[in-house]
Amino acid sequence: MAISESIKSILIGLGWSVLATAGVAVLVYWINKLYVRLIKLVRSWRGTRIKDVRIQSLKILTADRIAEGFIALLGIVRVAIFLSLIYFYVPMVLSFFPAGRGAAAVLMRYALAPIKGFLKAIADYVPNLVSIAVILLITRYAIKLVRVIFLALETGAIAHEGFYPDWAKPTYMIVRFFIIIIAAVAIFPYLPGASSPAFKGISVFLGVLFSLGSTSATANVVAGLVITYMRPFHLGERVKIGETVGDIIEKSFLVTRVRTIKNEEVSIPNSAVLASHIINYSASAKTGGLILHTSVSIGYSAPWRQVHELLISAARATAHILKEPAPFVLQTALDDFYVSYQINAYTDQPSLMVNIYSELRQNIQDRFNAAGVEILSPHYTSLRDGNDSSVPAQDGKTPVRKAGFRILRGEI
Repeated sequence: MAISESIKSILIGLGWSVLATAGVAVLVYWINKLYVRLIKLVRSWRGTRIKDVRIQSLKILTADRIAEGFIALLGIVRVAIFLSLIYFYVPMVLSFFPAGRGAAAVLMRYALAPIKGFLKAIADYVPNLVSIAVILLITRYAIKLVRVIFLALETGAIAHEGFYPDWAKPTYMIVRFFIIIIAAVAIFPYLPGASSPAFKGISVFLGVLFSLGSTSATANVVAGLVITYMRPFHLGERVKIGETVGDIIEKSFLVTRVRTIKNEEVSIPNSAVLASHIINYSASAKTGGLILHTSVSIGYSAPWRQVHELLISAARATAHILKEPAPFVLQTALDDFYVSYQINAYTDQPSLMVNIYSELRQNIQDRFNAAGVEILSPHYTSLRDGNDSSVPAQDGKTPVRKAGFRILRGEI
């Protein structure tokens, strides 16, 4: 009787084993079929849904490589599923037979224990996860609210006395940074392993490393903030920073970039900008005009009223020199051999000041040559065998020298 019961249980176990094997075989078949279909689908996405990863013109990853990566990942997932099926298939088949139920229970316990532990850890972490989600949600909408406010300040929809519109963007970035920092500090205790000694040690190490390695960068960032709120210049303005003259093309928290009059791009650290004297040629050019000035030295024999007229005439003939306010002349020195005259003229085009200066000096030469007035520059000593001046003849020929001589001295 006992033998027949044993045979019966074995036969039942064999029947269930056949059914389990058939079920596993069907699963393997459909998994393989799904795997092949997914491979075809991924390959059909190349160039459409799966595109090249680029940074501007630099191609980081091609669509083919991304597609092959997905296919390799599918292969790994398929192998993992097959191994899991085998692991659960073996104890299941053993459990169909009385002699193998003990081993099946052990194998199932080995498989289910880590899964239960993992699910329990997830369940225990759910409250922390909810807290992190709430903090992230509050942070997101706080940043959106701050962005709306500062955008309104930038466009003028909201006006606040003493707050300039060009302050809106950098101030928004600062406020957003501090909101993110506060959110990170609030989230930190809820991170997995945040209280472990290893996590704390790594945090301290990274903090020390950042402090030691970012001294100059921090100085530039602080200087950039100070420059932003000082408002010494804006984008596109012609400035002189130290010995560099050019137009501002970029302002950031680390550097200020200037394009010089020779089309050179100069990057100046903000700490160096803050330590240098800054001359802004464009600040008042649109309203009061920028005064351009150049000096000439004329002998005492030339009437000063005539010199004034010639200089003002040369200034008025120069392009981009304003008619009003009118050009004016200053006599800056009465030296041993000459009088120093300074012509001052207004312009509203500071970015063209080099060309304006060049044309102004050309016009000065033309006006003085036409009037027969000598410009005693640069410093020189001349022994003449006549009374002819150094002014070239209008036809470009050297004037004929006369008898006699006189000594003239002059300097710039």
